[in-house]
Amino acid sequence: MKGTAGNEYREQRLENMRRLKELGYRPFGRAFERTDRLAGIRAAFEDGKRVAVAGRLMTVRDMGKSIFCDLHDGSDRFQVYAQKKELGDDAFGAFQFLDVGDHIGVEGTLFTTRTEEPTVKIERWELLAKALLPLPEKWHGLRDVEARYRQRYLDLIANPAVRELFDRRSRAIREIRAFMTARGYCEVETPMLERQAGGAAAKPFITHYDSLGADMALRIALELNLKRLLVGGYDKVFELNRCFRNEGLSRTHAPEFTMMEMYEAYTDARGMQGIIQDLILHLADKVFGTRKVGSEADPIDLEPPWREANYADLVRDAAGEDWYDLDVDASRRRVEERGLTTDPAWGKLLITHEVYEKIVEKSLVRPTFVLRFPAELIPLAATCEDDPSAADVFELVIGGQEIAPGYTELNDPLAQRERLAQQVGEEQDRLDEDFITALEHGMPPAGGMGVGIDRLLVILAGADSIRDVILFPQLRLKK
Repeated sequence: MKGTAGNEYREQRLENMRRLKELGYRPFGRAFERTDRLAGIRAAFEDGKRVAVAGRLMTVRDMGKSIFCDLHDGSDRFQVYAQKKELGDDAFGAFQFLDVGDHIGVEGTLFTTRTEEPTVKIERWELLAKALLPLPEKWHGLRDVEARYRQRYLDLIANPAVRELFDRRSRAIREIRAFMTARGYCEVETPMLERQAGGAAAKPFITHYDSLGADMALRIALELNLKRLLVGGYDKVFELNRCFRNEGLSRTHAPEFTMMEMYEAYTDARGMQGIIQDLILHLADKVFGTRKVGSEADPIDLEPPWREANYADLVRDAAGEDWYDLDVDASRRRVEERGLTTDPAWGKLLITHEVYEKIVEKSLVRPTFVLRFPAELIPLAATCEDDPSAADVFELVIGGQEIAPGYTELNDPLAQRERLAQQVGEEQDRLDEDFITALEHGMPPAGGMGVGIDRLLVILAGADSIRDVILFPQLRLKK
């Protein structure tokens, strides 16, 4: 067993397992019928009540003729008490070969100790699973961060705060679904494998479908199929599921992430603004219990009203009032003087967006709706009625991160074809003809929005990295 053979702690546990087997205890048992989970036992505690409970031993305190242990089962911890005169010599002697980390089932009677600790006095016990490796005594600190991600199961055992964070993530997902359903949205599931990934500008993961003899892509966004459903007659629809982008790993990016997209007929970007504000406040109140979220040292106040600001105004604040009067060369020199790197092929549009992403966005801590992005950046959105060069969209930024872009959706199939053709350039075979065909059957005016669930949870939980809110994040291969 590579990596564990020769471990002295493991060898001792193997010896304890051998002794237990000699005494008639199977090291890896079967099902054990419980009266309730430990949290339920605690909630309905009555002195003298008989119960059957199971869990992992987290502490063992051997007092000679009696042993106190803490048992954990995923819902709570509970003290159990083994006494020699109650169990008898054989069963008590075998109990002494148990190790921290073992799973056991016990039957016994509830009582309260002199220190007022609810406890189960063990009358019978079973070994359910022998732990051959010890649990970590300490599992924290920067030097252990990578190991915590790679062995999340140990992180969850040793760090109650980590378990609480993922419990909150689970509750948040439930609340999001309940919130959307209560507002009349229908949850759907659309394909993760697509002939062509669309709905965003990102590099997809490519795989091959043998039965069809065709290359397929893992989806990068949910948008196009959900808009097809608007054409099909759904007026309020959402999907909450995984998307995949074959791009970098960072504190704010993961190649596999959870996204929710929603679309509503007969509304626009303003309607989406109201929904996302209400949703985030709902999660803050119901799941996190406060509207001051994030780290204790630097909390983010979510209390309305939330700021609105135009993209161009924020860029001028960051790059100079004369920014839009500068030519490309002067713009490039100015941003490079401020420490940004530009691609020689970039024009003014992309240089400007680099200012936004690297300077402006990171400075927006309190919730801010950034409005009126350049229309060239967002080919799937309608333009503002008073300025066709600006897209009628918003990007919600909190804590320096984009959380939710929302659009007044473009439903003109002729304009959509022209924009997508410009986007794919010479690779016209990449233009999604089926999507254009769907639009030509008539898509109602609509508002749409995407919500990065992982990033939102980073903000609400005050986590340091997106990997902190993903149970098993993708990591670089160990050398």
